[in-house]
Amino acid sequence: MNLAFLLPAGLAALAAVLLPLLIHLARRSEQRPTVFAALQWLRQKPKPRHRIRFDEWPLLLVRVLLVALVGVLLAKPVLFGAASHAPYVAVAPGVDAATAKRVDVPKEARWHWLKETDGPFTSVLRELDATLPPDVALTVIVPTQLDGVDAQIPKLTRKVDWRVVGSPSPSANRVVEKARQPTPLTIRFDPTHERAVRYLRAAAIAWNAKPDIAPATQRFDSRSRNVAWLATGAVPADLLEWTRTGGTLLLDSQATIADMPTLVPLWRDANGTVLIESAAFGRGRVLRFTKPLVPAQMPALLDGDFPKQLRAAIAPASTTPARVAAADHAPTTGATAYPPSARDIAQWLVLLIVLVFALERWMATARRSGVSP
Repeated sequence: MNLAFLLPAGLAALAAVLLPLLIHLARRSEQRPTVFAALQWLRQKPKPRHRIRFDEWPLLLVRVLLVALVGVLLAKPVLFGAASHAPYVAVAPGVDAATAKRVDVPKEARWHWLKETDGPFTSVLRELDATLPPDVALTVIVPTQLDGVDAQIPKLTRKVDWRVVGSPSPSANRVVEKARQPTPLTIRFDPTHERAVRYLRAAAIAWNAKPDIAPATQRFDSRSRNVAWLATGAVPADLLEWTRTGGTLLLDSQATIADMPTLVPLWRDANGTVLIESAAFGRGRVLRFTKPLVPAQMPALLDGDFPKQLRAAIAPASTTPARVAAADHAPTTGATAYPPSARDIAQWLVLLIVLVFALERWMATARRSGVSP
């Protein structure tokens, strides 16, 4: 276990430990000699040599310690190697306690029960690998099927003791994919963009979704999730308010918003030309075509993958976790090791400073009241 300082320059404050010493020396001047008449005729003896002498050593030491602790606190101390090196057992969601306890693990092992609310299982496993010291043995107990995994087998910095418990089901040896739901699309247009509607209509039909198409003067259903606004000029206020509450708004290149956020490229064609830009807008999103919807200026309208690319921009693929057979998803090794994490001890140091300060106040008060501390 090693002590380090994130701000070594703060140790310069340790020079302040001289203050209690100077204060104690200055307090000696409070003693004043009193002339006594019967002694003034005695022969005067040579004065003793002046020596530096500190009174009340316990109180002085407490005050020096208090100032030193404050100086160390300013240097932001941390501890490396303070984490426990006992074996670690992580239990994935879906494994009951009785089954997990029957797994043979070291008696001194620490148990941690993962929850579905912690996030995707693969991400939690990588985070756990990053936070544990490199020499800690990690055992992971998983059910026969895992949810929340990535497309790739996780690569960790250490070898994991992968324990699969339970009986595999008939579907345990294949990845179960969830069918993607149709993406609904509401289209509103003005007379100048009537010809552009055909491209969005064809894309929506390719998604197996029947689009809601009407002139811009007709109100749209507030329950819509995706609205394409093909009109020139300012976007209506009610449409903007709908977007702020969580909707996805796809704008024509000639549509304008007074408080338009900074847009970033979302979809580029094969030549690298940006076709759609996007930005967050409240709890929703704003997307905008960078070119008019005519093949002469946007050749991608005639490409066979236009519906697929447009759908990916409007409704990104669902992050529904995949389900795989746990036996086929055991982590591999070879990932880059993470630097050891440091433990911040500032809160404990502050507590110690408060206790020392309370001790100093008690000793100083007892001295003034004439009670020996």
